[in-house]
Amino acid sequence: MLVIEDEKDIRGFVRTSLESEGWHVFEAGTVATGLVEAGTRKPDVVILDLGLPDRDGLLFIQEVRKWSELPILILSARTEEPDKIAALDAGADDYLTKPFGVGELLARVRALLRRRVKAAGVDAQVVTFGDNRIDLVNRMVERAGKPVHLTPIEFRLLSVLLTHPGKVLTHRLLLREVWGPSHSEQSHYLRIYMGHLRHKLEADSTQPMHLITEAGVGYRFVPG
Repeated sequence: MLVIEDEKDIRGFVRTSLESEGWHVFEAGTVATGLVEAGTRKPDVVILDLGLPDRDGLLFIQEVRKWSELPILILSARTEEPDKIAALDAGADDYLTKPFGVGELLARVRALLRRRVKAAGVDAQVVTFGDNRIDLVNRMVERAGKPVHLTPIEFRLLSVLLTHPGKVLTHRLLLREVWGPSHSEQSHYLRIYMGHLRHKLEADSTQPMHLITEAGVGYRFVPG
């Protein structure tokens, strides 16, 4: 998660609430820093204030929408309908006004994640293959009924593959989706993390049946 909010107390409250649900949270206090974090961290959801000290949060939405469809939840003290319409028309996915309840915040985050999974072509939030069970929304991974720990990057990489079953995803696309646009040429990252995923989720990591290499092109997830 990426929280872009200039009020330190609110930012800390949101961070604590998200971390209590198991999320890894990054913070920014300006549009400029938020754009850098969004590009490098590739968060699953951005929680964005509009009244930021350097620029209006609408600029952040417009810039991000040039290269990503990642979910953006507005968290703002602006309560007027024109402000909400402007943010949603710019590309925000949802709008929550301050003051807010933590329960509603978390519910809206979960709803955005469900929509993202569905939009990516996965009918259910749970994907199974081999003896693995992956809950994409709740970020739970099990193998043969036992929990498997994945790092945030491993989970993001796996999620991108699972939400495009059978499709060859190029090195550049995977690098952009997982690490951000500044890493689009560093394919050695993929080899390392694909090796980690295979070791954790394949019956034989040397002869993978589901996380397949397409030589010179990229990788593909084969269900089953």
